[in-house]
This record gives sequence, C-alpha cells and structure tokens, in this order.
Amino acid sequence: MTTTSSNRLFALLSTASLVMWWPAISATLALTLHQDAYTHIFLVLPVSGALIVLSWRKQDWKPRSDFRAGSLLLSLAVLVALSGLRWGNPNILTGDIRLALEMLALVIWWIGSFVGCFGDRIARACIFPLLFLFWLIPLPELALHRIELLLQQGSTSFARLLLMTTGVPVAREGTTLSVPGLTLQVAQECSSIRSSTLLVVISVLLSHLFLRSTWARLFVVLVSLPLSIAKNGVRIFTLAVLGAYWDRGILDSPLHHQGGILFLALALATVVILTSLLARLEARASAHQFPDPSAEIISDRQ
Repeated sequence: MTTTSSNRLFALLSTASLVMWWPAISATLALTLHQDAYTHIFLVLPVSGALIVLSWRKQDWKPRSDFRAGSLLLSLAVLVALSGLRWGNPNILTGDIRLALEMLALVIWWIGSFVGCFGDRIARACIFPLLFLFWLIPLPELALHRIELLLQQGSTSFARLLLMTTGVPVAREGTTLSVPGLTLQVAQECSSIRSSTLLVVISVLLSHLFLRSTWARLFVVLVSLPLSIAKNGVRIFTLAVLGAYWDRGILDSPLHHQGGILFLALALATVVILTSLLARLEARASAHQFPDPSAEIISDRQ
C-alpha cells in the first residue's frame, strides 16, 4: 500500500470508530468536564498525536501495512465491545464498568487500525504514544473511590508527620487533625485526585521524553506516586499552621479552595529536577561507555 492509501484507510477506520463508539466517547467527555478525577483525559489525544507526528516527521517512515496483526487487534476490540453489551445487565456490570470496557475497545481499535495501516515496525517505534492512549479509559467508580481514600488517608498521615516534626501539637482521629484552636477535616473531596493524576501522567510523559533507560523512567514514575500524597500533605500542613497561628480566615481563602495548582507546581518542579539529574547521570554513563573517538585522536596527536 502507498502512503496515501494507508492514510485513507486509517482515516476510514478512525471515522468508523467514532460512529460505533460515539455514546462512549460523549459519556467520557461528560465525565472529563464535570469530574476532577478525569481532567487528565483532555491531554491524552493531543499528546499522543503530537508524539506520533513528530516522530514520523523526524524518521520519514514509509508505511508497510500489516493486515494480519491489525485484524487480530480489531477483532479483539470487537470482542471487548461485545462483552460489554453481553454483560450489560445492571445486575452484572455497572454503567461505569461498561463505559471502561467500551473505551478499552475503542483504544484497542485505534491501535489495531494503526498497526494494520502502517505496519508493526512503525507501531513499535510509536509504542509509547500508542500505549499512552490507555489513559483515555475512565476508571470505574469503585477503583476511583479506593484511590481517593488512599490519597485522603496518606495526605492526613503525612500532614500529621510534618506537624509533629515541626513541634506543632496535633491529635488525629481518622482523617481529622486537631491543632491548637483549629480542627481540620480532610474530606474525600480534599484528596486532590485531579492534581495527583496529572502529576503521574506528566511524570510518565517527562520520563519518556528525557530519559533513555527503563530503570530511570520507572524510578521517576514510582517517585511521583508518593509525591502525589506528599504534596497534598504539605498543603494540609500549610493550611493548619497558617490557620492556627496566623489567621483562621485562611481556610476560606483561595489558598484553600484554588491553591492545589501551587502545590502541584512544586511537585512537578521536583519531578523535573529529578528527571534532569537522571538525564545527566545517563549522559555521563554513556560518555564513559562510548568515549568520543575524536577526543582520543587529538590526545594521540598531542
């Protein structure tokens, strides 16, 4: 197949997917607009598409269609979609689980279309942006609830640790922290699920863009998980100290209601610094392993 015919077939398969899965797509968009936990979904398609386009322009690939592998993935997508319909009885699957299955089928369809139209060699080169599409799948409510509880409990524990370390008298009961003259309830809405998810997603992206080794990339992503709890704990600690020793009105200030972006920025700065340090370590290790031959020639001449 020529490049033009591959592009046309991919556009046709993509259009077909929009028609078949439009109810799931519109439901996911509604979740993204109205629930903080799914804000990151807005980033997925632009990031994935941009990475594929940039790689394509850089490498100037020539498509070699692989209909066998593509057909297998398209068939798998259809099976996943049919399983959601087959188990669509509310007594078996809840609506959010069915939506997750439908979006999973859509992502598999897109990947299968890409492999079938452009070939496995290009697909392997674009493996990260293709796998990045799985972030489009909205987590079912049960899984999301458990993550929020983990963030809520972890943030409370970390804030209490900071208060104790700095000498502030604190008592804890569940997710309630009591400091002199002030009691803070760390509600589930204060778990910062949106900023925590964004932190992890951006950490995954940064590690892919600037690091080469698997262990370094994995390390950055693993660090982002406790960091997502720590940043919210620091936020609670800051509000508690300012409220107890400066002004209780701080609890109704923008720092409380819209201050999450500030602490997300601090956490992202930490991830950027860590990624930069690891990139330098990788560069030094690569320089020692593969020294510059021109430097050896100059040294010999001297």
